[in-house]
Amino acid sequence: MRIPRIYHPAPLVVGQTIALSDDAAGHVGRVLRMSAGQTLELFDGSNQVFSAEIVQADKKQVQVRLLGSETDNRESPLFLHLGQVMSRGEKMEFTIQKSIELGVNVITPLFSERCGVKLDAERLNKKLQQWQKIAIGACEQCGRNQIPEIRPVMNLETWCQEQDDALKLNLHPRASASINTLPLPVERVRLLIGPEGGLSAEEIAMTARYQFTDILLGPRVLRTETTALTAITALQVRFGDLG
Repeated sequence: MRIPRIYHPAPLVVGQTIALSDDAAGHVGRVLRMSAGQTLELFDGSNQVFSAEIVQADKKQVQVRLLGSETDNRESPLFLHLGQVMSRGEKMEFTIQKSIELGVNVITPLFSERCGVKLDAERLNKKLQQWQKIAIGACEQCGRNQIPEIRPVMNLETWCQEQDDALKLNLHPRASASINTLPLPVERVRLLIGPEGGLSAEEIAMTARYQFTDILLGPRVLRTETTALTAITALQVRFGDLG
């Protein structure tokens, strides 16, 4: 059986005996039904991974002893900040999960004119908590040891006008440039993905004022969640660590 990878939200030190977080303990104790003497791999958001042995486990609490550690850097040389206009239902969760597997470092959910999601502050906060759990789960699954940042939801123009030395890209079906025509080298990218209905003409003009470059992925019109993952993959192949 593959050794489970578990995130711990506090710095880890070899030799410690610690209690796992409530979510992690529930997964290890109730879902995996692991018991004393079995081993885990823990990570704390640094590039260190820790081998650990369970010393006590029940349905409410799991305690482990940290046996050793090693450096394990799985991060791409390309720093990617995804600005994703929120999509309905499970599409947003899917985009967050898969973009993290592909190496995105920061995700900012956005509101735009044609955004189909309308949520009050309380529901937005619950969504943010759920997205953060999805980010942790994606890292546990894919082997990343640094947890990407999921930022609070903001307005599209507020995000576009943030000061950033990254290359700013906006996917547009009538753009003349493509990812393959972008000049090398590129170390940081701020990638904007619009809503299911696309950005309005006014919003596209606004992104140009903030020095976003329109790029084309190909001849077919992609759904918003497909667009994000395709663009991230293409950027990682050209500037990052895929391929």
